[in-house]
Amino acid sequence: MHDILIIGAGVTGACIARELSKYDLDILVLEKNNDVADETTKANSAIIHAGFDAREGTLMAELNVLGNSMFDKLSKELDFPFIRNGSLVLAFSDEDMESIKVLKNRGDKNGVSDLSILSKEEALKLEPDLNNDIKGALYAKTGGIVGPWEMTISLFENAVDNGVTLLLNNEIVNISREENHFLVFTKKSWYKSKIIINCAGINADLIQNMLAEPSYEIHPRKGEYFVMSKDEGTKFRHTIFQPPTKVGKGVLITPTVHGNLLIGPDAESIHEKEDKSTSRVRLELIKATAAKSSQSINYLEQIRQFSGLRAESDKDDFIIGENKKIPGFIDVAGIKSPGLSAAPAIALKVKDILAEKIILKEKKNFKPDIEKHIILDKLSYEEKNKLIAKNPKYGHIICKCENVTEGEVIDAIRRKVGARTVDGIKRRCRPGAGLCQGTFCGPKIQEILASELALELNEITLDSDSSYILTKKTKGDK
Repeated sequence: MHDILIIGAGVTGACIARELSKYDLDILVLEKNNDVADETTKANSAIIHAGFDAREGTLMAELNVLGNSMFDKLSKELDFPFIRNGSLVLAFSDEDMESIKVLKNRGDKNGVSDLSILSKEEALKLEPDLNNDIKGALYAKTGGIVGPWEMTISLFENAVDNGVTLLLNNEIVNISREENHFLVFTKKSWYKSKIIINCAGINADLIQNMLAEPSYEIHPRKGEYFVMSKDEGTKFRHTIFQPPTKVGKGVLITPTVHGNLLIGPDAESIHEKEDKSTSRVRLELIKATAAKSSQSINYLEQIRQFSGLRAESDKDDFIIGENKKIPGFIDVAGIKSPGLSAAPAIALKVKDILAEKIILKEKKNFKPDIEKHIILDKLSYEEKNKLIAKNPKYGHIICKCENVTEGEVIDAIRRKVGARTVDGIKRRCRPGAGLCQGTFCGPKIQEILASELALELNEITLDSDSSYILTKKTKGDK
C-alpha cells in the first residue's frame, strides 16, 4: 500500500514528487510514456513568467509569483539551466500603452517586483532589433527562461534519490475507490494507494472521470513554434511579448537557455489530444505576427518546428484541491500557462492540502542537491584534460553541433532517471539539438544506446515505443 500515488511525470508531477520526498511517505509516480517530461513539459515556451498577466486573486496569480521566486534556489540545488533574462511586453499604439499600464497595475497587486513602463527609446536601447515603430514597453526584470525537461529530469532524479518510486510505461486503464484506499489498474499491473494526486495534464479529466461524474473538462490547445539557430539567438536577450489576447499571451520571441531563439506559439483549439502536427499555414501566421515585434529575424536560420498541447480547462483558473466527490483524490488540473512558472509553488499548495489529511513528518536525511552533471563544453581547458585522462570517452566528440562527448551520452543513460531513447538522450545532454538535427550524431547515439542497454539496433527508438528507426539489416548477415 502506497501513501501517495502521483499520476503523470511532467513538471508539475515532478515538483510535487520532489517536495513530498522531504517527508516520511511511500510515494509512487506512474507515467504512461517511456520517459518523464514527455508531453506538455517538453513542448512549450520555456518561460518563467513574472506574474503580471494572471488576474489578481486567482491561483494562477498567487502561484505564479511565488513559483517565480523559487527558481534561483531550485536551479542551484538541482543543476538545471535557468536565467533571469527579464521580459518586455511591447506596445504598438496608444491603446496598447494603456493596456500595459493595466498589466503593470495588475502585477503590482499580484506582488511582482521590478516592474516599469519604458519609453520607445528605453525599450530600443535594451533591444535594438525591435521594430522602430513601437510606442513603449512593460519591463519585468524578474522574468526568466529555463530548460523545462532538464528541470523535470533533475527533480525526478532528486525525488528518486530521496525514496520516490517512478514507474514508466504504466498507462492507467481504470481506478476504483475502496473503503480507505484506491486501486489503480494499468496496462501492466495494479497498485494500492491511500491518496491519489492527479497530474495527468491534458488527460486529467479522463482520469477523474474513472471515479466520478465529470466536474471539469480539459480541451487541448495547440501551439506551434520555430526553433532558430544560435546565430539568431544572439539578436535578443529578453523575452519579447506582444499584448496578450483572449486566447493567451500571443506570439513571443525569446532566447533559450541554450542560446537558440524560439518564436511562437499560435493558439489553436483542437479536439484530438494526441495531435502534435505542424502546418505551413499556422507557421506562416506565426511569422507574420512575430514581424510586428521585429523584422530582423532570418527564417533561413530555422533548424526545427514543433508543436505542443496546453491543458485548457472549462474553468478560469488552475484546478487544485481534493475532489469534492472523491475523498483522497486531489486534482491538479488545467495547468496551462503560467503552469511551468507556478509548478514549484503548486507543489507547496498540494503539500498544504495533504497536511490537513495526513501527518507529514520531515525526513532527517533528506538530500536537497543532486550530483552535478558533467558538461564538458563548460569546463576549463585544465578540467577537460584531467577528465579525459581519467576517462578517454570524454574526449570523443559525438555531436559536433553541440560539442557533446561519448562520456556525456553514457552518463545520460546511466543516471538515476536515465535515457532510453534517442530523444531522451537529446533532452539530457543535447546531441541532435543543433544545426544538423542529429544527421551526424544520430547513428552513433543509437549504437551507444544499444550497447549500454544490451539491445539490438533495431530495438532503439526515437522517442515513443513505436518510433523505431531501423527495421532490419540491408547488408551482411540476414
